[in-house]
Amino acid sequence: MGEVRADGGAAGRLSEAAESELVQQCEEQFAQLEKLQNEIVLCEPDICEDHQEQVSWSVNRLAVTDAELKLWKSMQPSLFVANAEILLHAGKDEMLKLCSELEMVVSCCEAKRDKLRETKELEQKWLEEKKQVLLAANDHIERLRVEKEKYSELNILLDTKAKIQKMKTYQEQLMESLGDILEKHVPPPQDESTASKKKKNIPLEISEDLVPLSKILEVLMDKVMNTPHDPYVTIDHTFWPPYVEMLLRYGIAVRHQENNFKIRLETFF
Repeated sequence: MGEVRADGGAAGRLSEAAESELVQQCEEQFAQLEKLQNEIVLCEPDICEDHQEQVSWSVNRLAVTDAELKLWKSMQPSLFVANAEILLHAGKDEMLKLCSELEMVVSCCEAKRDKLRETKELEQKWLEEKKQVLLAANDHIERLRVEKEKYSELNILLDTKAKIQKMKTYQEQLMESLGDILEKHVPPPQDESTASKKKKNIPLEISEDLVPLSKILEVLMDKVMNTPHDPYVTIDHTFWPPYVEMLLRYGIAVRHQENNFKIRLETFF
């Protein structure tokens, strides 16, 4: 308690009289403590072999100590010293300690407050993002609802029919283009004696039973589309052998693994 600093000012010291009084009070208290300690030591009995007597003494001692404790609790506390200067310096010292502890508490609270503020900002940012997502989802749902009301079942049916008709038209165009290409680049069915007839300048005779290559391709495609589980077509007398051989050689069609008289369109996807 020699030095006390208040509000960052210069250190103050006790006067010589107050310091002398405080030292005297401390010496008196230490002397009293030594006296009490000696009395306690003298009151302790020597170690005896009689266990019953030692237990009885301990019980009595416990009762006396308990009575003294109750007496001390009933007494009103009194000041150690009555000197106002000493009490003032002691109060300043305690106040400085308390202020230091409160400053540490305030610092911890401020750090916790800053952490909570940062967490709050992050949570608010996350909440705003979720709100934006919710708004976008609601807008999408509303747009789908409007589109659903706009396109009734009748409109959907008409649109589907138009698409089907468009695909049929496109298919017909493709078949016509295929027919033109085949007519231009693929020779018509001829008898086996065509070569010999050419040499002899005999007019060519085309069998009426043979179908053109475009018809063979159409039959193969229809079979694949209508019965994909059984896409094979049986070769009969109407299929001109050179056509079949050309389709097999160029990988357009393939034979059945167990029946050479069946062919199917090759899978192109």
